[in-house]
Amino acid sequence: MTKISREEVLRIAQMSAIAIKENEIEPLIDRLEKVLSYAERVTEVATNVEVPSNKNCDVFRQDVSVLQNPKPILAQAPERADNFFVVPMILDN
Repeated sequence: MTKISREEVLRIAQMSAIAIKENEIEPLIDRLEKVLSYAERVTEVATNVEVPSNKNCDVFRQDVSVLQNPKPILAQAPERADNFFVVPMILDN
């Protein structure tokens, strides 16, 4: 478990521009040590977890583009221009 000194707490408070009272230092040390202890445990557990590199990848399908006739889809659009859907503008130029 990581130990936090009184001086470290005061230095962190000074860098953070936080005013702490004398009677708040010991409880703050205890809380910070618990947070660091928890972070150490998470780090230990996380080192054993394998993250697959193909998380969101469909490895069974070739990624190819297929030309489609846009007319059936565009026929359902409430408004269109040529081969494009007309939508409300949400960004200014």
